[in-house]
Amino acid sequence: MTIQRMDSVLIVVDDLDAVLSFFVELGMELEGRGPAEGAWVERVIGLEDVRQEIAMLRTPDGHGRIELAMFHQPKAIRPEPKDAPANTLGIRRIMFAVDDIEDAVARLHTHGAELVGDVVRYEDSYRLCYLRGPEGVIVGLAEQLG
Repeated sequence: MTIQRMDSVLIVVDDLDAVLSFFVELGMELEGRGPAEGAWVERVIGLEDVRQEIAMLRTPDGHGRIELAMFHQPKAIRPEPKDAPANTLGIRRIMFAVDDIEDAVARLHTHGAELVGDVVRYEDSYRLCYLRGPEGVIVGLAEQLG
């Protein structure tokens, strides 16, 4: 048996509104937002007395999703430095293809995003960069050339 698709990536956040508006500015579309709690959630994630609010976003093509979760109870913990470097173990970034990298960087800058390094050209194929957004979330942007 093989997998059918990747459904979503979960990002746990403290400020759901800030991270949500960051990803909407990037071009993701809000599918829904609301509470996720009760016995079924607790059994799936292995925590007790869970109260959380989630937002589900999808890419414009409908194939990729990001789930944002803000835990009211139990409170979320941060096991690593807030601005962990790119070589820290674990998931470090999510990469998005964009039409205009300069425009995307400028728009995300209004939501607090900062370049991790520089916008660079990879051969004659791509312009690439990493941005650190709200909550320290790192997104990669790739603009295909030619």
